[in-house]
Amino acid sequence: MRKQFTKPSYSSSEELTFGVANNPIKLENGITIGGGTVYPEINFTLPPMTITQETMPEVLDQYQQMIHGVCKRAVELYAPGIIVEVELLPDMTANPQWGIEVCKVVREVMHEYESKYGLKSAMRVTPNDIRDMVRPPIMRTGYYIAKMFATFEGCAKSGAEFLAIESTGGKEINDEALLHGDIKSVIFALGILGVRDMEYLWNNIVDIAKATKTYPSSDSACGFANTAMVLADRGLIPKVFAAVVRVASVPRSLVAFEMGAIGPSKDCAYEGPYIKTITGYPISMEGKTSACAHLSPVGNIALAMADLWSNETVQNIKLLSDMAPTVYTEQLIYDCRLLNTAGKHRDGALKLRDWLVESDSKLDPQAYVLRPDVVYAISRELLEIESNFIRTKRAAQIAIEVLRNAYEKGEVHILPKERKWLDIMSAQLEDIPDNEEEFWYHMKNTLDLSKFIPAEYGLAA
Repeated sequence: MRKQFTKPSYSSSEELTFGVANNPIKLENGITIGGGTVYPEINFTLPPMTITQETMPEVLDQYQQMIHGVCKRAVELYAPGIIVEVELLPDMTANPQWGIEVCKVVREVMHEYESKYGLKSAMRVTPNDIRDMVRPPIMRTGYYIAKMFATFEGCAKSGAEFLAIESTGGKEINDEALLHGDIKSVIFALGILGVRDMEYLWNNIVDIAKATKTYPSSDSACGFANTAMVLADRGLIPKVFAAVVRVASVPRSLVAFEMGAIGPSKDCAYEGPYIKTITGYPISMEGKTSACAHLSPVGNIALAMADLWSNETVQNIKLLSDMAPTVYTEQLIYDCRLLNTAGKHRDGALKLRDWLVESDSKLDPQAYVLRPDVVYAISRELLEIESNFIRTKRAAQIAIEVLRNAYEKGEVHILPKERKWLDIMSAQLEDIPDNEEEFWYHMKNTLDLSKFIPAEYGLAA
C-alpha cells in the first residue's frame, strides 16, 4: 500500500539534528542508523581504466585493495561501525555478473573485519541507471532495465543490505531546461516525468527488496538538482535558480518513500533534510568531504541533520599519505567522532548543528534552503497538497518566496545580477496550470518530443 505523508514527522525544527531520526533503521549486527550515532559512509571507485571481461581480475583486485584499506583504517581509529556504498559503474550494471562479483568481493572483506576485529558494517549498492544508454531512453521496457533489475537482485543476494539508485527519469528534458533557465520545463521534468518514473521504478525495487529480504533505501535527485548546483558553481546558471530546483526536487524524491523506501537517503540527495523532516527516516549527507567529487556551497550545513556522513565517491589513487579511499575514511571518521561527542553533552548537538547552519546559510541561497527552520516550514506546507505535480510547482513558488523574504531581511546574500531571476521564475510558474493533463497538453507544443518517449512515462502522445 502506498504511504501517505500528510504532516512532518517532527513537531518543530528544533527536533531536527544529526544522528537521530524518528524512524531509525536497526540492523542485525547492532548498527542503528538514526539511533544516536552518526556513522561514516565511505564511497570509492576505480581509477581510470577499461572494464572488460579480460580486465575484471584487475577490477576485483582494485576493490579488494580499497575495502581492505578502508576497514583497516576504521579499526585503527576505533570507528563504532561503517557503511560502505558501492556505486556500480555503467558497465557493471549492463553486465550484472560483473557488478555482483564486485559486491561479493567487497562484502566478503567487510565480513572478515567484522569477524576478526569486531568492525560492524553494512553495504549499500547503487546500480547505475543505464536506461539512457540509448536515446531517447526506454524507461520501462527492454534490455537495459532488465539488466538493472537483475543487478539489484544479484547484489542483494550477494550481501548488500541496502538497495539504492540515482534514477534519471526526466533528465532528457531537465538538462537543457537548466541551461536555458526554463523553470517550466524543470517542473515538467521533475513533477510529471520524474514522479511517474519514480512510481514505476520504486514499485519494482521495493518488490526486489522484499523478495531478497533487504532494505529499499532511497533515490537521489543528483542528476537534476546537483547538476544545477554544479552549473551554478561554474557561473553558467544563477545560484537562486539552482536553489529553487533543489526544493522543487523534493516531491520527486519523496515518491520513493511513498512507494516503500525506508532510507537512509542517498548522500548525494541534498534534498535529504526535507525527506527526513517529512518521513522521519534517517538520511546520508555529503558536503565538505565530497570535494573530491564536486565542489559545493553547502559544505557544513549539509552535516546539520546527517545520520550518515559520506564523501560522495573517490577514485583509488595514491595521495601522499595513503590511497584516497583510506584517506577519506579517516576524514569521515573524525567528523563523525566530533558529532557523536557533541551529542553526548547537554544541548551539544543543537549547538553544533546551529553553528554548522550559521556558517553557510547566509552566504548562498542554495545553503539557505537547507536551514532546518526553512526545511521544516516548506515541508509542512508541501504536505498540505496531495498531488506530487502540484507539490513540485508549489515547492518552487515557496522557495522563491522564502528567498525573496530572506534577502529583504538581510538573511541571505543574493548577487545583484541574480535578484531579477526571482521575478522571472515567478512569472514562469504562474503560467503553469494546476491540472497535470492540461500542462502536458501545453508542453507538447514547446518540447522536442524526439528527446523522450511519452509512452514510457504513461503519457498519451
